[in-house]
This record gives sequence, C-alpha cells and structure tokens, in this order.
Amino acid sequence: MKNVGHLLGYRESIRVLDATIRDGGLVNDFFFTDDFVKKLYQTNIASGVDYMEIGYRASKKVFDESKFGKWKFSSDDDIRSIVGENDTNLKIAIMADIGRHDKEDFDLKSNSPVDCVRVATYIHQLPEAIDMINDAHNKGYETTCNIMAISQTQENDLKCALDMIGQTPVDTIYIVDSFGSIYPEEMARVCELYGEFAEKYHKKLGIHAHNNQQLAFANTIEACGDGVDFLDATYYSMGRGAGNCAMELLLGFLKNPKYKEYPVFKLIEEEMVDLKAKSPAWGYDIPYLMTGLLNQHPRTAIKFIKENRKDYCEYYNDLLN
Repeated sequence: MKNVGHLLGYRESIRVLDATIRDGGLVNDFFFTDDFVKKLYQTNIASGVDYMEIGYRASKKVFDESKFGKWKFSSDDDIRSIVGENDTNLKIAIMADIGRHDKEDFDLKSNSPVDCVRVATYIHQLPEAIDMINDAHNKGYETTCNIMAISQTQENDLKCALDMIGQTPVDTIYIVDSFGSIYPEEMARVCELYGEFAEKYHKKLGIHAHNNQQLAFANTIEACGDGVDFLDATYYSMGRGAGNCAMELLLGFLKNPKYKEYPVFKLIEEEMVDLKAKSPAWGYDIPYLMTGLLNQHPRTAIKFIKENRKDYCEYYNDLLN
C-alpha cells in the first residue's frame, strides 16, 4: 500500500525536471527561437522547477547542423546566451544520446554552464553508456542514466543492466516508459525492481513517461508514491509523438509550496498554444494509442499523422502484421 504521506504531503527530496526543449525538440527539429527558450527558462525559475533540460548535445559528426535548430547540439556558448551565469536555483541539464554523441564535446564542468549530463541508452549500448557516465562524472557533472525501451526488455537483462549501472558513479537512474505502454500497476512493480538496486547502490530514482495511452501523469504520480524523486515533465505535454507528463498537471499535484502554477499557465497562454498550432502535431492521438497498446515505437504513428492519414483500422492491421 502507498505511503499516503507521499501523495498528500510533500517530501523535500522531490525534484522536477523540465524536458520541453529536449523532448519537444523532437517535434520541431529543435527550431525554437531564442526568445522562446529564454521565456521558458524564466518560467522555470518563476515556477520553482528544479532542472531544465535545454537540449541534446548531439555529435556534429553524426547530424547535419543545417537540418536542425541549435538545441540539437546545445553548445556551452548557446546555453550561456540564454542563462548567462545562471545565478539561480535552477540547474541546467543536457542529454548525451549514446551512439549519437561525442564525449569530446563535453568540457569540464568548471568551464560549462551545464550542471547535469543525462545519458540516454538502450540496453545493448551499456558499455558505451557507462564510459560516458564515468567521463561526465570525472569532469564534474551530475549524471543520470536513462535506459530506454524497458517495456521490451527481459527482466533478467534489466536486472543485469541495473547492477552494472549501480556500480558506476551515476547519481540518478531513470525509469523510462519510451513507448507509453506501461500501466500504473506495472509501474509499481518496475519501481520496486529499480528500488532494490537504488537502495543497494545508494542511487536516486527518476521517471520519464510518455503519454500514448494518456497515462504519463498517472505513471509519474504512481512512481512518486513509490518513492521516485526525480520527475520529468514538459509544458503543455510537448514531446515526441504523444508527448510527456504535462508540467501543469504535475505541479498542480505536488504539494510543495515552492512550486507555482501561475507562471506555467502564463507560458501556455502566451507561447504554447500558438506553438502547438504552428508545429507538427504532438499529443495523444489514436495512432499513438495503438503503438502504446502494442508496445511498439511510435515512429510509424508519427509518419501516419504527418501524412494526414485517417485509415486507423488499416494502420492497426499493419501494426498487428
């Protein structure tokens, strides 16, 4: 049974991370204006959010710069142009996507405005992920490890991965529902499994949920009630495909008085509604539901929606086949 105090009160250890630029950038290829990123940064400060993930630090050897906005690469200089010296309580995070990053692009923390490097990996990439975690830690950064697609991973393999990651200096291990296919009762079991290794190796836990079945918020508060401290969200649920746990829902749920909802609503009114109207579609939709139900990557659903198709039954049959 849940500790009711986790849900009705607040615990000081909870941290909220805004992933709007990083996950939302997968919607519009990271073509955010500097004015928008600056306003989002200021909103995070005003609303009491703890971390802002300002983008990927992708390798320019892998990606063509001309095809993406600068937050695909998130250089220290570009980050400083937004946050200056960041003399605030808000910490800045970037993501290293294993196989698509170059650890030589990460300077020492003492020379960088970045506080936290989030390492995203599939389970078969763990050796390279561990190398990146060690490199970032040795350079002075906080680190997280986000194992993707765990809903398609065998439990024994996941236990082995958690044991390997636990032995690194990583600060936080993330539960990632990449396909939005996990139900809250399953999430409770996942939290229990991750919790065993977090306790063994003295790590913190985080949750990054997708909304294919409209369960991102439900799974986030389930994890919160199960002792997970780091909670990811995006404004207006902006994120790849069906999007993520909505910041406006999460801050409304958390009872810590340091979190303020009004600045969130102000940003949504002034920026997010218009941005959604002008961007490729994001948010819950039938094709994303279908991929979530079938525990599949939403890439085919994204293509379906971009093509303005409405033949849902044919698409569902294609997924089944």
